[in-house]
Amino acid sequence: MAKLERAFYADKDVLKVAKALLGKVLVTEIGGIRTSGRIVETEAYNGVADRASHAWNNRRTNRTEIMFGPGGVAYVYLCYGIHHLFNVVTNSEDVPHAVLVRGLEPLEGIDHMLFRCGKQKVDYTLTAGPGSLSKALGITTALTGQSLLGDVIWIEDAPPVAKKDIVAGTRVGVAYAMEDAYLPYRFSVKGSPWVSKGKGLVR
Repeated sequence: MAKLERAFYADKDVLKVAKALLGKVLVTEIGGIRTSGRIVETEAYNGVADRASHAWNNRRTNRTEIMFGPGGVAYVYLCYGIHHLFNVVTNSEDVPHAVLVRGLEPLEGIDHMLFRCGKQKVDYTLTAGPGSLSKALGITTALTGQSLLGDVIWIEDAPPVAKKDIVAGTRVGVAYAMEDAYLPYRFSVKGSPWVSKGKGLVR
């Protein structure tokens, strides 16, 4: 499959991109090892207007600066000092939109994924959840700023997921965002066992 082009990432509607990423294939080629998985769960982060975003209120730090660049690069950050979380930077320069990839259906290099995660056999914990999928695909904060048009980490095109098969819900772990924690910015493929078990807030 062809890599997604820069125009895909430049879209100004981060919710549209988050939904369009479902069904696409995330690929890494690290140390000559190719691993990949089909994206089944995403979360949108709407930049300076979104209290759940690292860039809320135009917050610019060494960590978040990559979000303020043009779309089409990786933003990987460390959560709880343990989990490396992979985000796709979208939109244009100075508009810090991003999409967190939360779940993958493993496709290629599964033996390598198992080795990286210290597992003996495949189960849904391998790539269901943003920290798990990053570990399985060898994604770390060292890849922050890496172009998604390059040869280390990229996303390949695939047929879109039908609207009727996309489930919307609230994001996970963003209770600090107050009202914004209730926004339906989390999207997943209906019925996929590879969707994470995390729960967002409900009223």
